[in-house]
Amino acid sequence: MCWQAIEQSISEATARPFTLAHKSSLSGGSINTAFQISDDNSGSKYFVKRNDVSGLSMFEAEADGLRDLAAAQAIRTPEPVCTGVSDGHAWLVTEYIQLARGQAASAAMLGQQLAELHRTTSESFGWFRDNTIGSTPQVNRQDNNWVSFYRTHRLRFQLDLVARNGYSGSLQDKGQRLMAGLEQFFTSYTPQPSLLHGDLWGGNCSFDEEGRPVIFDPAVYYGDREADIAMTELFGGFSADFYTAYNEAWPLDGGYKVRKTLYNLYHILNHANLFGGGYASQAESMINQLISEMN
Repeated sequence: MCWQAIEQSISEATARPFTLAHKSSLSGGSINTAFQISDDNSGSKYFVKRNDVSGLSMFEAEADGLRDLAAAQAIRTPEPVCTGVSDGHAWLVTEYIQLARGQAASAAMLGQQLAELHRTTSESFGWFRDNTIGSTPQVNRQDNNWVSFYRTHRLRFQLDLVARNGYSGSLQDKGQRLMAGLEQFFTSYTPQPSLLHGDLWGGNCSFDEEGRPVIFDPAVYYGDREADIAMTELFGGFSADFYTAYNEAWPLDGGYKVRKTLYNLYHILNHANLFGGGYASQAESMINQLISEMN
């Protein structure tokens, strides 16, 4: 079974013997199955994501993303241990972090640390490899022009995919109109390529037992920092302390209030592609709102 191969892979990666004594399923993911595993002899605990063999490149990209986030030395992330394939399964093993509710200052700390993460910059937008947003491919081909990058590799990619999934007509027509006028949202604002988590909703961040922020399940690339902040507002939002602390550390441009809809459109289109339902209608409403802001 794949668990024996995972034992061996952990032992090789850490240079310490690991014998799986306990394995428990964890909830919360819709794409992968997740487990906590432990070794009674060493007391070691690890977090394991598992999928079929096609998931290997997804896990390898996630591991690379965690490494890049950790290298910024801004916010705690689980340390990747190993990836591999065996018996029809691919896996990613990371450090196991016991998560907690956080303390009084934890949300503000997350805002401060996210601003510090975003100060890690690159010469171009994108990343050195493609990865995934959920289970959807995310193209990160590098580009020095943010509008060109976002139009081609975020909006057009998702609109083409949503058309193949049967959502055409007015959604596509309005999407084309939005993309044609995309420069209008950046007439007085020039984003810089900041290191982004890329999928920063409430389910992908938490706090450790000491109250320190932890971020995980990234879809890393270099992009406009507003894209990360926008997604924090998409599914319920973070606490007021988070936004206050972020803006004190690095104030957002006044045009963010309009552009956050532009950035969240990418994720709503992706949800239409992944889950269907009413997300396509929500995406069209967002496009209508954005078009109303155009000349």
